[in-house]
Amino acid sequence: MDAIFELINTDMFLLVMFCLIILFIIITFILIAKLNRIKKNYNNFMKKIGNGTNIQEDLETFMHKVDRVEKQNLEIVEYCKNLDKDLEGCIQKIGIVRYNAFKDTGSDLSFALAMLDENNNGVVLNGIYSREMSNIYAKPVQNGISNYTISEEEKMAIEKAVNSKKIYKIK
Repeated sequence: MDAIFELINTDMFLLVMFCLIILFIIITFILIAKLNRIKKNYNNFMKKIGNGTNIQEDLETFMHKVDRVEKQNLEIVEYCKNLDKDLEGCIQKIGIVRYNAFKDTGSDLSFALAMLDENNNGVVLNGIYSREMSNIYAKPVQNGISNYTISEEEKMAIEKAVNSKKIYKIK
């Protein structure tokens, strides 16, 4: 142990340590210079790829825009879901039957019109035309059935509406 302390106290040891410290400082400056040169080359390379602009900045801007678009898409999807819920109560199914209510009119000028929502709720209208007058009657429909007495033509119009395709439904 005493031999180590004697070695540390010698001038030669101090000189070697001083040289090592100077060597480490020189190596540090060389590494800093190389790192700066690599950074400069990297920035030049990125500018060449980005046609004069820094591609890293362009990528960060692009990623920010992508995040914003994703948020907007989520809002649009939620809005469409709300629209679908609202559409359930709108008229989506229509059935119409034209017929001749009276033999003396000579044409199919009378009609039965069923207008139903997604759950087959709505109204059936019956327009009866004659030479002297025209009348329209409305009857409510719940689940494809009316609690009022309905004619064959009204029943046919409701069946057509119930069996029609939902052309207004967004999927």
